Amino acid sequence: MSGVAYGLGAYVLWGFLPLYFVLLAPTGAWETLSWRVLLSLVVCAILLTATRGWRRLLVVLRSPRLALWSAVAGVLIYINWQAFLLAALNDRVLEASLGYFINPIATVLLAVLVLGERMRPLQWTAVGIAALAVVVIIVFYGSVPWISLILAASFATYGLVKKQHLGARVDAVSGLTLESAWLTPIAAVQLVIVGTTTGITFGQHGATHALLLGLAGLVTAVPLLLFASASRRVSLTTVGLLQFAAPILQFITGAFLLGEEMPPERWIGFGLIWVACAVLMVDVAGAERTRRRGRPARNT
Repeated sequence: MSGVAYGLGAYVLWGFLPLYFVLLAPTGAWETLSWRVLLSLVVCAILLTATRGWRRLLVVLRSPRLALWSAVAGVLIYINWQAFLLAALNDRVLEASLGYFINPIATVLLAVLVLGERMRPLQWTAVGIAALAVVVIIVFYGSVPWISLILAASFATYGLVKKQHLGARVDAVSGLTLESAWLTPIAAVQLVIVGTTTGITFGQHGATHALLLGLAGLVTAVPLLLFASASRRVSLTTVGLLQFAAPILQFITGAFLLGEEMPPERWIGFGLIWVACAVLMVDVAGAERTRRRGRPARNT
């Protein structure tokens, strides 16, 4: 299987993830996230055993710096997962889709604000159009797309932490294992709170529901591992182009499969975001061509 196939597989799975979470009803977002974290840790433990990867994990744990940054990454992905689940289970899949369309723009902004990189003219154009799209949604649709902004900010920051502080020193399985491990106490407390308030649904709604909820670990781990495999095999430009598969499929899911409301104001906002993403991809493709010709771009 080629790197493109790995990447496309990851983003297609992420794109249809809202449908999986809808099938978990009546399980709420808080319980679902708890099982997602706990069962991901189980899946990672099995993978580490099967691939003899425990030694690699111990090497990472011997570095306090890597262990700390993996904990930061865990908190960021926890915020991202919780926001996504709240969107998927509260008829706000379109907001989630918008957040992942904004994500590449947020990544560019972080590169400027945190890494001190300089933006090229097309990148400034993309950021300006994206900002206009958010303003249009706020003014004409009448609400701030908080879930979209939280998803974009948390995932872009998660990507920055992984790239700058973990990188090639932490393999995909070890990274996901540590992130899940640091989140396990939070997930356990969250599960206790759910149990004492609304009640645990796992095992209370038939075998099919229990099986679906029990697959939460695999559903979480598989696309992340596919994405890690793709990142090592294809160029940044290809990864950038592939990443739009997820929000496109989420948009289709929300607008056409789940029937969420799409008034003209939302179409305008989404349309502007799509233009911004297209401008950004043109810029990335141009920078990649420049790099291949041996003339380094000022910012990639």
